[in-house]
Parts: sequence; structure tokens; C-alpha cells
Amino acid sequence: MTLHGVSIVTTTWNEKENIEKLIPNIRNILRRIDHEIIVVDDDSPDGTIQVARKLADLAVKKSREGQSKGLLYGMKLAKFPIIVTIDADLENDPRHIPELIKKIKDCDIIVASRAELPRISEKIGQRTLGKMLGVRDVFSNFRAFRKETISSFKLRGGETFGAELLVIAKKKGFKIGEIVYEPPARRDDPRIGGKVKADLRIIWALTKSLIIYLIH
Repeated sequence: MTLHGVSIVTTTWNEKENIEKLIPNIRNILRRIDHEIIVVDDDSPDGTIQVARKLADLAVKKSREGQSKGLLYGMKLAKFPIIVTIDADLENDPRHIPELIKKIKDCDIIVASRAELPRISEKIGQRTLGKMLGVRDVFSNFRAFRKETISSFKLRGGETFGAELLVIAKKKGFKIGEIVYEPPARRDDPRIGGKVKADLRIIWALTKSLIIYLIH
């Protein structure tokens, strides 16, 4: 696969200060590679979209539907043959993007899996859906995709924090690979919510994803 450029897609919800750091960091990492940065804002009330429009190549605001739909929406706007999705909360280090780009030459999707999963719900996901998909970190949205795979993605499970995208890929017969990295410390106010709320939301997302995998 010849590299003609890479589209970086992120979704935001009250991430004004984070994208002020993230986007320049990505630009620096990809300074020798043709690229574009796409921000899909989930109707943030803090002015994230105004900052994104100054820094990104494309910034769009849409009704709040969650991360999974936001990522897919942004991926469908991408112009380059490789798409990398990354969280806007600074927990995904852009320095791993070149490795994702390199690995995608041999697969359809590459997942950047965290070496250690902090939540019990994520560990359950690793031992269940992760075993089925061959990926340890099913809720990591730090991924690389071949653009041609995206047209076949149609989400049915609502918010699954990106897990359904991998389920669809597996059921379509796409080749999924991964890299493993040491993540930075989790921020104090994660977008997904506090510890108990986050675990409950992830368990629900995992349940929906398992049902989609086993039944549909």
C-alpha cells in the first residue's frame, strides 16, 4: 500500500484546551507526511468548535450522538487513503501515529492497545469480546483504518465507544491487527464519566457489542 496521505479524525465534547495542544502536536509528528485533521464536535457548549475551526483542516459541529457515531461521521469526510482516529483527551500519544501508519500496510484496521487497562469493565471486555476479535483493548479508539473499509460500516448499537466498529470489521472479514503502548495517566475528569458511571456505561456498551457479534 502506497502512502499518499493520512486523515486524522477526532471527536470532541468540551475539549477546547485539549485540542489546542493536540492538533499542533499532531502537525509536528506528521510534518513530513501529507495529512489533514478533522474534528467532529458533539455540540460542546464551551466553544470547542471555534478553536477547532482555527486549528483543524475541517471542523464540523453536529448534534450530540456519542463518540462512535462522531468518529464514523468524521471518517466518511476523510480524503486520504489511511484514516487514524484519536481521542482528544490527550490520553493517546500522537507519536504512535507513524507506527499505526506503518502497520496498516499489512491489515485493514490497526488498534493501538493500552498495555494496561485501568477499568474492570475494560478488562472484562478484553477477556470476552477481545478474545473474539483478537484485540486486547476493544475500547481504544486510537486506530488506523484503510479508507475503503469505511463505506461498509453502519452502526446499530448506539454508543459502544468504538467497539461496534471492530465487530463490524470482524464480521466483514477485515484483517485486524494491533500495536501495544504504555498510555499516559488518565485525566481526572474523563469524558466517559467517573469510575462507577464509566464502568456501567462500558459494560452496557460491551453487552450490546457482544449481542451484535453473536446474533447479527
